[in-house]
This record gives sequence, C-alpha cells and structure tokens, in this order.
Amino acid sequence: MCPDRRNAGYTLIEVLVAFMILALALTVLLRIFSGGVRSVSVSSEYARAVLIAESRLAAAGIDGVLAPGETSGIDDDRYEWTRTVHEYTPSPDYKASVQNVPAYFVTVSVAWPHGDGTRSIDISTIRLLRKEGRGS
Repeated sequence: MCPDRRNAGYTLIEVLVAFMILALALTVLLRIFSGGVRSVSVSSEYARAVLIAESRLAAAGIDGVLAPGETSGIDDDRYEWTRTVHEYTPSPDYKASVQNVPAYFVTVSVAWPHGDGTRSIDISTIRLLRKEGRGS
C-alpha cells in the first residue's frame, strides 16, 4: 500500500497562513488592550482633577474669606488649579426673594499636561455668604 501524501501533514504554505492569521489577530487584540489601558489612564487623570476641583470648590469660604478674586496653586506637582470668585447677581425674577443675601459665583479650573497638550476641567457653583449674628 502506498501512503497517501495528503494525510502526511500540513504544508509550509498552510503553516505560514495560519501564522499570519494568528499575527493579525494578536495585533488587533494588542491594539484593543493598549487602547483600554490608555483610556484607564485618562480616566484616572480626570478623576484626580475632579477630586482636586471639588475639594478647592468646597474649601471656598472655609480656607479664607470668600471675596471676589483669584487664587491658584499646584497639586501633586502636576495639576494646576485656579479658583475664581465673582459677585453673583441673580436674575430679576429672583432678586426680590434673595434681597440682602450676598452670593458669589465660584469657578475652579484644573489643568494638567497630557501628551503634547493639556487637558482641563471647570467646575462652578454659587455660594451664599452667611450673615454674622444669625444662628451658628
């Protein structure tokens, strides 16, 4: 009996095609994985920036007198923040109901380097100034 050549094994071309398909699949998977890692890194940076902005916003009026002006600083040697305070004037519809209640519009901006550029976020709120002599 003569052995059948077809059942002897894989040809060189079949092996090369299989390796090419495997290489393409691994390349796609590697790109997906690296994109996911990059997204996690960017998300982490944004989360840290939001945390800094929220803490600076919450400290407005606590760490010093709440008055119009601008303060700034750097956290973690990377995140530059700026807190800006402006007097707030309510719309005419609400002016009568908030008469004699001083209010300030507070904005905190945080910027940090990312790649060749910079990323930034802004968070704003309106803070009311508590009148002295009215309860604690």
